[in-house]
Amino acid sequence: MSTEPELGAGPEADEVGDGGAAAGGPAAVGGKAPEGGSADTDGPAGASGTASTDRDGDSEDPTGTTGPASASDAEDAAGDGGTDGAGGGGGADAAGTGGEGAAQVSEAAAELAAQRVERERIERRKAEKKGPVGSGAKLSGKAADLLAAVRAVEGGEKPAATVFSAPAEPAPRRAAPAPEPVRPPQPAAPAAAAPATETVTAVRRALADGGAPESLAPQVAAALGEGADALLRADPWQLLRVTGVRPDQADGFARALLGAECGPDDERRGRAVTGWLLEQAAVAGHTALEMSALTAALAQRAVPDPEAAVQSAIAEGEALVFRDALDPGAPEPEDDEEERPVRVLAGLERYALAEESLADGLARLVNSLSKDASERWEAAAAAASAGAAELARAVAGHGLVLHTGGEAARAEPAALLTAARTAGLRAFAAAHTPDGRRRLTALLEDGEGADGTVAGLLSGAEGPGRDADGALDLDLLIVLDAPQLDVEDAAILVEALPDGARLVLSGDPAVLWSAGPGRVFADLLAARVCPAIASRTPDPGPLGELVSGIGVGELTQVEAPGKEIVIVPVRDAGEAVHRTVQLVADSVPRAIGIPAEQTVVITPGHGGAAGTRALNTALKERLNPGPGRFGGFDPGDRIAYSPTPGRTVPGQVVKADAEGLHLSCAGVPVVVPKERVEQSVRHGWALTAHQATGSRWPAAVVVLPGDAAQSLSRPWVYTAFSRAERHLSVVHGVEQALPKAVAESLPKPRTTRLPLLLTTQVPAT
Repeated sequence: MSTEPELGAGPEADEVGDGGAAAGGPAAVGGKAPEGGSADTDGPAGASGTASTDRDGDSEDPTGTTGPASASDAEDAAGDGGTDGAGGGGGADAAGTGGEGAAQVSEAAAELAAQRVERERIERRKAEKKGPVGSGAKLSGKAADLLAAVRAVEGGEKPAATVFSAPAEPAPRRAAPAPEPVRPPQPAAPAAAAPATETVTAVRRALADGGAPESLAPQVAAALGEGADALLRADPWQLLRVTGVRPDQADGFARALLGAECGPDDERRGRAVTGWLLEQAAVAGHTALEMSALTAALAQRAVPDPEAAVQSAIAEGEALVFRDALDPGAPEPEDDEEERPVRVLAGLERYALAEESLADGLARLVNSLSKDASERWEAAAAAASAGAAELARAVAGHGLVLHTGGEAARAEPAALLTAARTAGLRAFAAAHTPDGRRRLTALLEDGEGADGTVAGLLSGAEGPGRDADGALDLDLLIVLDAPQLDVEDAAILVEALPDGARLVLSGDPAVLWSAGPGRVFADLLAARVCPAIASRTPDPGPLGELVSGIGVGELTQVEAPGKEIVIVPVRDAGEAVHRTVQLVADSVPRAIGIPAEQTVVITPGHGGAAGTRALNTALKERLNPGPGRFGGFDPGDRIAYSPTPGRTVPGQVVKADAEGLHLSCAGVPVVVPKERVEQSVRHGWALTAHQATGSRWPAAVVVLPGDAAQSLSRPWVYTAFSRAERHLSVVHGVEQALPKAVAESLPKPRTTRLPLLLTTQVPAT
């Protein structure tokens, strides 16, 4: 096969050559790979100058057992490292979150408040339960020791210092609790206020005494609360609670404050590093860690006694330990001396309890199927169109249904929504992004009040409202882009549904998983506890054919007579940036007819010579030059705004004044306070794949510089390539790494407990 002329190959190449080169053909893998380092090695320094872990692909695996996290693991849908993309325990996500105009300010604040209220509710329910946390199995050795530590803490005692060395009697198996009636979520509490000025001032003095950047003071005060300065002086390693601070930086701060008293064997250090590692695991998507992996990671961080560090964290309530049977379906051993194989996990309470709450809520939906409205469900199933008929029949008979498929398959849940509303059922659908909602609305015959976003539903700004019991006033909730649901948002949604309601989770299982911890959709598919309907509607055209092949591990040659797919080989990152700017500004508008403002650039990470920072700088200079007088932004700049951790909304800068930076996001006015701009707003001509997930553009330019080869995976390529509706250009400098990633590089596993929790409550379907 001959290599077709490339799009924008040189100064004179303003038009597309006759026929785009097919991805996977010679043009897709040809060319010399550029030199380079990692895809994103220059994580931002954050507002304070303290180096931070960038949540878009350059954070390392906290356990040290699986290698560096790829861009598909920890990409930051929320922005720079200063924003807690996984919703971790830092303070950046607790106070002062920018709003989306008058309405959207309350949406962002209410969403965060709703999450806090839900976590408090889960914690209260957990406190009511008797017995240790676990799946019920006999233990001995270290696993029993860990369980004894938890039981001691639950009883208000501190475990003995020998808890990791002295044998303990295994705990009796906990009886399964009786089914709990649905507890409707409480109204969202007011958003947390910004820390008091005197608190910030006192923290600033403590930071200065320890040689830490004083600009960290607001974040520290928000994370540690009132009396933060005293807490910081008593335990300098509490600095690790601030997003972006690394253990070596906290060590330096502790040495400056404590002097000779500071040492690597300090109990406070081991406890803080344990919590930090579990937070980093959550950033990478894990809801818990294998105990062996956690202790190995602590040893790598120069903690002399990792087991004692974990014991201390458990004793102080900063971590939970779980014992899960490796085979929950196996019968109990007849011999009392026989041990049942288990795995011991440790995790942060907020994610562990959210996962348990989610499992309980899903089991309730499955087991509380109402027959009262059977005639209306049968009418809805009969009215559904051919493609949605199977889905409608499944929903009529089950409380939880999964639906899989690509972009074209979204028509099926849309048809189900229309049929259900026509039959008199209270139905609503929520997408991940405003653009996802726009595409859903276009498929509805009457979308007035029928659809919204997950964020809007969680905050109460969108949706059907609540019934007399406080639950969502719904018979059917359809959630599109379900792979983007993290465990906390999923738990809040499920807990808000009344008994007898149906829940449909619909999405493309081949895309990147959620930015937050968990892999809810994939876990449900694997658990096989409910019907899973696979759409038979393929995505059309050359782009649909290309993406479908990637989904099954094949980068095939695709005929693109309308120049739907074009490959642009490059030699190095500098040429990749040049070609990208030329494509967006000149070639695609002129040859394809898609203007620059309707083209998105997608690259594996924020850092590096061809990351989002470098590309956005070059694109701004070409498309909207200016001095950046509003904190680096000018009117007309395209931006990516993160109102809450893990969610990105594309928009444009309008102006700036004393109130903050004024944006227009999906047609909604947004005001971001100036103190939040650096953490929640990026330039948005170029995005990472996670930031782009849930949205589509008429044209996409995917940049693959040579230094990105190690961060490519099949889900990343699938997600990036499928963001294009009409035209895809691939700026290609990774040679054979692209087909190899598609064929061999599967998503990194995430450690979660949801499948096991579901298996013990819901029979397999």
